[in-house]
Amino acid sequence: MRRLLLLLVPAAVLALSACGSTDDGDGAAAPTSPATGEPTAPDPAAGGISQADNDLQLEIDLGDGSAPQTWTLTCVGFVEGSHPAAQAACDRLAGLERPFAPLPADTVCSQQYGGPETARVLGRWGGEPVDLALSRVDGCRIAQWDALVPVVPAPAG
Repeated sequence: MRRLLLLLVPAAVLALSACGSTDDGDGAAAPTSPATGEPTAPDPAAGGISQADNDLQLEIDLGDGSAPQTWTLTCVGFVEGSHPAAQAACDRLAGLERPFAPLPADTVCSQQYGGPETARVLGRWGGEPVDLALSRVDGCRIAQWDALVPVVPAPAG
């Protein structure tokens, strides 16, 4: 039995090394180049994923005393994440040209208050980095928030 075990272990090692991957220490196999044996970055076109082009984290504070919520949302031909309306959110974002464009610095906004809600959107959209703070403290920001519903929740009342 011991001799059989010793014969099987080297065979398993050879089989794993022939697969063209290495373990990067976290238990996941990292792809390697067949020519050099060096690790390579995942190729999204070949089915590998590094970070999705449309991969977001949303931090939502309704301003009502409840604990802030953190949602994830990925829209890359499939929809996943902890967002409570993930499909509707991805559909909405797909219909917007530049959903996370900041407001221009010289924009004149009406002075009105739309509520205590705040949000921060982080991640990537369309392959570009996203870091956008949202609120409802003036007319421009209210319009910006409303354009992103259901990505962010509709205001109460």
